[in-house]
Amino acid sequence: MKTVPIALFFAAAALLSGCGKSSPEIDALAGGAPARVRLATVRSLEFALPTESVGTVRPQRTAQVASKVMGAIAQMPVALGQRVRAGDLVARIDADEISARVAQARAQFNAARRDLERERDLLAKSASTAETVRDLEDRFAGAQAALREAEDMAGYTEVKAPFDGIISRKLADVGDLASPGLALVEVEASGQFQIEAPLPDSEAGRLGAGSAVTVIIPDRNTTFEGRIVEVSSSADPGAHTVMAKISVPAEVTVRSGEFARVLVNGAPVAALMVPASAVTAVGQIQRVFVAGDDNRAVLRLVRTGAVRDDLVEVLSGLDANERVVVAPPAGLREGQPLEIQR
Repeated sequence: MKTVPIALFFAAAALLSGCGKSSPEIDALAGGAPARVRLATVRSLEFALPTESVGTVRPQRTAQVASKVMGAIAQMPVALGQRVRAGDLVARIDADEISARVAQARAQFNAARRDLERERDLLAKSASTAETVRDLEDRFAGAQAALREAEDMAGYTEVKAPFDGIISRKLADVGDLASPGLALVEVEASGQFQIEAPLPDSEAGRLGAGSAVTVIIPDRNTTFEGRIVEVSSSADPGAHTVMAKISVPAEVTVRSGEFARVLVNGAPVAALMVPASAVTAVGQIQRVFVAGDDNRAVLRLVRTGAVRDDLVEVLSGLDANERVVVAPPAGLREGQPLEIQR
């Protein structure tokens, strides 16, 4: 095994030290020719970190339309997805007993009217009494009310759309038996939608009607700002969330039932931010060049976080107010002198 003579070792050390003086040769060994670079300062900025919730597009108005009478469905002139106007016929119920009740009530009404008119004529000729006329007037009023009730019941055999909208569900068809309270179709108001999403109860306390949130519809690649219109007064104890309803602007095209992502900005937190171009990657390793006190390049390994516009968050490897090299030139090395461009 060969050894380096002690005299030769000290001679090399003296040559490199040069009594504390610099020379082009030493600069070349320390990092090469100066690199022209631009610098940016590591800034500590406050950002409101978003919390994401999964929501669903729902119509602002929806109604399950049911019959008020029992009977077989004779007509149903609507189809799934069809647009309807308020008052359009949705279904007609075949109820013969109601028709019979109307006919009976009309016959009793006509008889009561004839009897009342006859007795009034007789009273005018002093051939009847006022008490008899009053009894017939009461009988006539009762027959009139019974006829009105029977006609209203007959009107219930026609089931109509409550407002302008679209038939979103069809729950019965011709020949089915309609029963009071049993929905036949579901109508959704057209052009009026909202997002229903569970928000973290930790954020619900500071959110109220009018608060702005960001909504993303992934299937349509659409992003828009929505406003909270309602927040539930109770929370889900299992999920620790509060249900909220968020408006959808009229110009945004959505469809009922679509998946939505809702981003709510949380409390502001401090983050160290640098220009995204200052961070370079070698494989999975991220690095940044810092300008040292002597304006020489110092290589730092960093770990990054969220990206906001042209800034990237640095989770570790840098301190606030340090100077980093923006868009470092190819071939920049540790220790290389830096010529700073203003």
